[in-house]
Amino acid sequence: MTTNKIGLWLGAVIFVGIGLIALFAPLLAPQDPFQQDLTRRLLPPFWMDGHNPTYLLGTDQLGRDYFSRLIYGARISMMIGILTVIGSGVIGTAIGVVGGFYGGKVDDVVMFAITTRLSIPLILVALAIVSIVGSSTTVVVMTLGLLLWDRFAVVARVATMQVRTQDFVAAAWAAGCSHFHIVLREILPNILAPLAVVTTLEMALAILLEAALSFLGLGVPPPLPSWGLMIAEGKDYMFFSPWVITIPGVALCVLVFGINLLGDGLRDLLRTGRTT
Repeated sequence: MTTNKIGLWLGAVIFVGIGLIALFAPLLAPQDPFQQDLTRRLLPPFWMDGHNPTYLLGTDQLGRDYFSRLIYGARISMMIGILTVIGSGVIGTAIGVVGGFYGGKVDDVVMFAITTRLSIPLILVALAIVSIVGSSTTVVVMTLGLLLWDRFAVVARVATMQVRTQDFVAAAWAAGCSHFHIVLREILPNILAPLAVVTTLEMALAILLEAALSFLGLGVPPPLPSWGLMIAEGKDYMFFSPWVITIPGVALCVLVFGINLLGDGLRDLLRTGRTT
């Protein structure tokens, strides 16, 4: 098995594994992730002296089970990543396909929109919007979805320009098919492959941005167990109880690493398929 395939399978295993953990979080979490017990605050994880067997990864500053919060944090990260790429993917793909399909002045407008979006500092705009509207899971998803469409638009535009010159599209024109039919039945199915790669990259970026916003106190509101929020809540105890930031930090790195491996593997696989 080649290195590319190993990376693809490893990324798929990590992504699917964390996805299953998120899906079955209520069944896997041994404790209530919101239950506080100040008499058991900052208990160490199982590999350190003084740990409590009931709390596998210890407890946080409010005595909440860290393992349960970590499991529910996977649900928050996966949900935000998936919903964000759905929203941004629909917006960006629609814009890119319209520009690539019609060309001319329509394409000029699309390119102006893409250039305008690329000139906007992403994190600063997200911070401004969330600080004005207020922090909530819905606001974070909508904000990221409205800001992360540019890469979908660029890839969809270029791919559409390549596909629209193919013989099967010309045959559809000759058969008298409508614009909508050609875009839906001829164009979109043939540009899904590169869009799938973009989806993985944008999902990883959305998860990191959500963690950054939560760390700054403008993302998922407490007491929801977002990994970024867990890092933010634990930063005051990092010198004496370093696991409170290490554990969610490692989980976040593993998820993003797995998604990037999956995206790289898909890109190499699709590239190999085109050259064979």
